[in-house]
Amino acid sequence: MAHRPPLWTNRHQAGLALAEAFADRQGRGGDTTLLALPRGGVPVAAAMAARLGLPLATWSVRKVADPSWPELAIGAVAGGGVVVWRDGESARRRATTATMHGWLRAQEQELQRRQQLFGDPPGERLRGRHLIVVDDGIATGMTVQAALISLRKVQPASLALAVPVVDREVAGELSRLVDRLEALAVVDDLQAVGLWYEHFEQLRDEEVLALLHPAGLPN
Repeated sequence: MAHRPPLWTNRHQAGLALAEAFADRQGRGGDTTLLALPRGGVPVAAAMAARLGLPLATWSVRKVADPSWPELAIGAVAGGGVVVWRDGESARRRATTATMHGWLRAQEQELQRRQQLFGDPPGERLRGRHLIVVDDGIATGMTVQAALISLRKVQPASLALAVPVVDREVAGELSRLVDRLEALAVVDDLQAVGLWYEHFEQLRDEEVLALLHPAGLPN
């Protein structure tokens, strides 16, 4: 089937559609957790959590980029000390440059800030559970790759990836890191995730917290 953007009004609508693919996990909150990649993955996962009756948490990850070209990820950092770099002969040079100029350290600090602010669960709370990682779309896959590698280290019962839209080549690469990959649209040469939504606003921390704690109460 050919896919043409936009496919969804907003992330919430995409999350409701994606929940249908995980109907087999409905009401399985005793052993299953939805893990949203903040910020964009949170409204998608919040819709899934409401529809499926599953607990929702975040798993923060940050891309590392050259400040002069911020849209291009050259690497990514996630919990457990996981750092991945874009493949290729220049990967070592990128890693050296990012470390030397402090780009890596800056993202490690932002990662720690988000982990504390959003309340990412400690790895031991996730051990032995079925984890469903949720994002709003995957173009390069760098941040998702880092998140999946870090989550494998907590020894889950299973690891799934749920995403509304993903680049076809990247989907093939990421499928090797998970037990299950569910995507509503797998497209060639995905350039901009936002094109697949009618409304694709950048979320503020306060909006993320409101989705995670709709009653205004902490965990």
